[in-house]
Amino acid sequence: MKRKIRVVMAKPGLDGHDRGAKVIARALRDAGMEVIYTGLHQTAEQIVETAIQEDADVVGLSILSGAHMTLVPKVLRLLREQGVGDIVVLAGGTIPDEDREALLAQGVAAVFTPGARTGDITKSIEERVAEKAL
Repeated sequence: MKRKIRVVMAKPGLDGHDRGAKVIARALRDAGMEVIYTGLHQTAEQIVETAIQEDADVVGLSILSGAHMTLVPKVLRLLREQGVGDIVVLAGGTIPDEDREALLAQGVAAVFTPGARTGDITKSIEERVAEKAL
C-alpha cells in the first residue's frame, strides 16, 4: 500500500485566527492525506522540528499577519540547514501579489490566497509530491 502524503499545517508567528488553516487541513484529510496541525503561534524552529519528526512531505504555512516575507524565508532556510530542503513548502493567507513572486523565487512551491479552491490546493500538493518522487 502506498504511503499517504504527510502534510504539516502550521500557523507561524502571532496570528490568532486559524479557521482557514483548519478548513484546508480538513480538506486535505478528506482527500486522503495525513495532516498534522501544529496550532497557533509556532516559531519557524518548531515548524521545522515538527516537519522532521513527522517525516513530512509538505509544510503548509498559513499567514495572515503580514509577516510572510520574514517567516516563510526563515522556514525555508532552516529546512535547508537541517538537510530537508526537499520538503515541499506552500504558503497561504493574505499575501499580496507583489510578494508572491518573491516567495516563489525563494523556493515556495505555491502561494494560495483567500478564495483558493481546496481542490486546487489538493491537486497542487499531489503534483508536487509526485514530482519530488521522480
